[in-house]
Amino acid sequence: MKTLKELIILIIIIIFASCEDVVDVEVQEGPKRLVVEASLDWEKGTTGNVQTIKLSESTPFFDTNSITAVTGAIVVVTNLTSNETYDFADQGNGEYRTTTFEPILGQSYSLHIEYDGQIYSATETMTGVTEITDVFQAREEGFDTDVLEVHVVFTDPIEEGDNYLFKFQREGDLLPDLEVGEDEFVNGNEIDWWYEIEEDEDENILPFEPGDVVNIEMYGISGAYYDYMKILIAQLGGVGLFETTPVAVKGNCINETNPENYAFGYFRLTEFVKTSYTFVED
Repeated sequence: MKTLKELIILIIIIIFASCEDVVDVEVQEGPKRLVVEASLDWEKGTTGNVQTIKLSESTPFFDTNSITAVTGAIVVVTNLTSNETYDFADQGNGEYRTTTFEPILGQSYSLHIEYDGQIYSATETMTGVTEITDVFQAREEGFDTDVLEVHVVFTDPIEEGDNYLFKFQREGDLLPDLEVGEDEFVNGNEIDWWYEIEEDEDENILPFEPGDVVNIEMYGISGAYYDYMKILIAQLGGVGLFETTPVAVKGNCINETNPENYAFGYFRLTEFVKTSYTFVED
């Protein structure tokens, strides 16, 4: 019996020892790509003349130490109607800036980037946005009727094909939540867009409470950018049983020198409005 016990103990020790073996997993690294953050966002009621474009390079997934900012590039935006050009000056930190940009609704602009022997280009139209007419709180419309939600009210223009990007960020939260909408079924009508935060104990996420302040931005976006963001937002939700399978999300920046070496990111031109709301006891 003693021998049997010793044998069992030995087997258990071997099993636990084997669990401590280090397994090296070779992770494939994709090609290094240019990352373009070219969001020329014009707040309604301002001149919109100061604009910044950020350039960086993609890095391996587990690489957290590399400096990826791209410097030494040539960045130019052109109004394709007037042929007015805007040179974005290198700030030496991956940012390229102009103080003379003139946003004109409905006009198309091109982006031209020269970097590392490659030429990248993109074209997009400056898209307008309507005004927010009301912001209020309620509990009826959300997935949980016990949870506070914020409502953003606006009237969609009568012209078809309006698309919207919403950014909601509670003060104190690290990242905003993004949502997109279109007017396919509500064209020309008053729209009540609501947003709530669902409780997640594992992630320590709490719903809105009285006293919370949420900052809200609403952008008018093109149909192409709507499609891009719809895929990207689905990807950000992670992969679960009913989630979208991740796919390569390509923006509108084309590599004219080598099409296979396309850039990540998007060149967008949007008008936006912003507001904030403080929740109260109801």
